[in-house]
Amino acid sequence: MGIRLHSDGGIAEVTFAFPPVNALPAAAWFDLAGAITEAASDPRVRVVVLAAGGRGFCAGVDIKEMQRTPGHDALIRANRGCFAAFAAVDECAVPVVAAVHGFCLGGGVGLVGNADVVIAADDATFGLPEVDRGALGAATHLARLVPQHLMRAMVYTCRTVTAHDLHRFGSVLEVVPPDKLTAAARAVAEEIAAKDPEIIRRAKESLNGIDPIDVKRSYRYEQGFTYELNLSGVSDRARQDFVDGSTP
Repeated sequence: MGIRLHSDGGIAEVTFAFPPVNALPAAAWFDLAGAITEAASDPRVRVVVLAAGGRGFCAGVDIKEMQRTPGHDALIRANRGCFAAFAAVDECAVPVVAAVHGFCLGGGVGLVGNADVVIAADDATFGLPEVDRGALGAATHLARLVPQHLMRAMVYTCRTVTAHDLHRFGSVLEVVPPDKLTAAARAVAEEIAAKDPEIIRRAKESLNGIDPIDVKRSYRYEQGFTYELNLSGVSDRARQDFVDGSTP
């Protein structure tokens, strides 16, 4: 349980596991951001592989933590933690390869949408259940994975799409059986790590420089509506319905 950083042969592997469904508590988002930043700070590292243990890649934030914490402190920390983790992936000095299995929801989409390369198991599904949870956010990152109109439909309906769907869109590089996921992600990472490290770092910097969307500002704008919904009381009711089992 927790976050692990391991480096070998120019490849840093950042893995996280928070049973039962990898719904990360607020502090873990900050820790994940720190691990990714630490990995890239090593000049020997040329690529970071981001992966998770357990039943699925990530179920987003820990809603139960929010509901058992008085006031809005847990919500604010979770929002700031997600912002930090997503930004760490985006700003990582080297390419980030995300290895995704099972469910990738909410904050998981924020991480994967900011990754440079996505390898997915054939059981992977992606979605934003935010509307059902009284929140908004990560549509910024979902828009990097699916076309605009599908992104909007997914936000409104909370439907999911499969790894094969994303492969057709070109946002997932490879779809492999679950037992081949680690090897497939490692193979792509090794291909990148074999390049000149200085050129790879400048390539990442240059690609970020020509990105048409400022993902940090766009995501922060989305988060503002989550705060508004919380002030109105709508979000708390939606989260409590989820905790009580009244919503999917």
